Order: sequence, then structure tokens, then C-alpha cells
Amino acid sequence: MKNLYTKVVVPVSEKKIEYSSKILLLGSCFADNIGEKFGENYFQAIVNPFGTLYNPASIMNAIDLSLAGNKKHYILAHNDLWHSMMHHGSFSTRDKLELITRCESSQAMMAKAITDSDTIIVTFGTSWIYKMDEFVVANCHKMPANRFRRECMSSAEIVSMWLPLLTKYPNKHWIFTVSPIRHVKDGFHANHLSKACLLQAIDTLISNAECINPASSYSYFPSYEIMLDELRDYRFYAEDMVHPSSLAVEYIWNRFLDTYMSDNPREQMRVLHQLWRDRHHRCLHPESQEAKAFEQHLSERVTKLKQLYPWLE
Repeated sequence: MKNLYTKVVVPVSEKKIEYSSKILLLGSCFADNIGEKFGENYFQAIVNPFGTLYNPASIMNAIDLSLAGNKKHYILAHNDLWHSMMHHGSFSTRDKLELITRCESSQAMMAKAITDSDTIIVTFGTSWIYKMDEFVVANCHKMPANRFRRECMSSAEIVSMWLPLLTKYPNKHWIFTVSPIRHVKDGFHANHLSKACLLQAIDTLISNAECINPASSYSYFPSYEIMLDELRDYRFYAEDMVHPSSLAVEYIWNRFLDTYMSDNPREQMRVLHQLWRDRHHRCLHPESQEAKAFEQHLSERVTKLKQLYPWLE
């Protein structure tokens, strides 16, 4: 039968992710999607301590601020809320002191995750940035457009910004990807220019890092290409016709597993994902003997599995 779609060939990584791996995911919505999959299978994964960040500069600013232990806060009030210009809108609150506390907590989490993790997965969403007084903001928080200056980063700027971090931590497994989510508000042409810039930057970044640290592990996972070339039908998009559907996320997740995981953790995943499903099951009649027996059996399974996976909560 004639082949009806184009399959993106992804080389299998020699460096694998195991259940013993400590994983940090940073970047756009796609990092959140894949991070959720890690969570559903009880991997030791931390996802976006600063919330969803879309461009390479904002991600790097968050890392630099955290590693430096800088207590400076880029906070502004707008529409009855206090906002951090370095964080996602989910951090915004009416109480300024509460926001500062949350920001400092996220910095501590980021610094610890960068230091402790052995695998760092970075997803770049766009090369378009917004500056406020020369500072690249992570989120505009629906403030008036005239308060910002919009620019597109060059691939050279991204490489020079990120290369020192990769060379500083050569023992980590670095995985880069470009988000398949289209930034249609930028316009389709501008979106493609942005994605092309990110692709070029990652390719150059990995090449330069490998020259400096040839024994280190750097790779690119083509989630962007898989979405555009394999899953080019609109049934793989959510209702907004921009974000990947749950089916697409599941497909790309499985391609990721094929690339970075051996058979052993995938066998473990079957057990732990079933545990996750059972823990999220809601009994129709929780007071029944059947429901109580189910909960008792579930508690016993968790106790046994904690002996093998002590990070289980």
C-alpha cells in the first residue's frame, strides 16, 4: 500500500532517561505538555519553576537570576494585580508580599533544579521578545502595547546567550526542542521566521557545545517537525487550531520515549502509570465496601512501590 504520510526519522539517543534521572523542563507550553506526561508516570521531573516562558532570553534570565541568588524583583501593578515581569501570569496576585514570596520560592526551586538535575529539556517557543526599558519581559500581562518594544532575536544572539551555560554544566544531558505551537498573533510569516531562527540557533548551539565538550550529551528532538510533517492534519490540533490536541501530544510523547528511553523504564512506566490512573479514579459510591477495598489495595500498592521509588507522594 502506498505510504500516505511522511515520517520524521529521529536518531535513537545513546544517552537514556531512566527513573533515577532528575529532569528539569523549561520553556513554552509544549514543555508543560511533556512535563505533564512525566508527572503522570511518576518521573522525578520539575516543570517551569517560573511558569511557562516562551523565548530564549526570558528562560535564560530566569536561570541567571536564580543561580546568582539575586533578590531583585521586576514587579509592577496593573489592573488591581501585582505582576512579576519575569514570571508567567499564574504568579500574579493582589498581594505584593505574596507575589514576592512566590517569586523567591521559584528562584530557589530553579537554582536547585539546575544544580541537581542530570537531564535538562529546553523548549523554545518564539524568538520574538518584548522589552521594557531594555529588559526582556517574560510576559506582558495584558499591559498597553506602547509600554514595550518588540524585537526578533537573531540566532547569533541566542547562541552567545546560551553557550556559556552549556559549557558550565557539561555533565548534564541537554535536550533542545522547538515548540510546534504556532504564534499566529505574530502573523504566519513572522512565526515561520521566528521558528527558523530558533532552529538555526539550536543547531549552531549544539555544534559549538560539542566542539568545546565532545564527551557531553547534547541533542535536538524534532517535535516541531513531527507536528508539521507527520501530523499535518487538523484533527491533530485543539479547537483553537493552534495548539496540539491531546492525541498529538500523546503521539509526540511516544516518539520522545522511542528516542530517549530503553525498555526497562518503559516497563516500569506501565506499572506506575496504572497507579496514577487508579489514584485519580473517583468511585461512584465511595462508602461502598467495594470502594473501601479498592482504596485499601491502592494504599498497599503505594507502600510497596515507595520502597522502589521513594519520591512517590
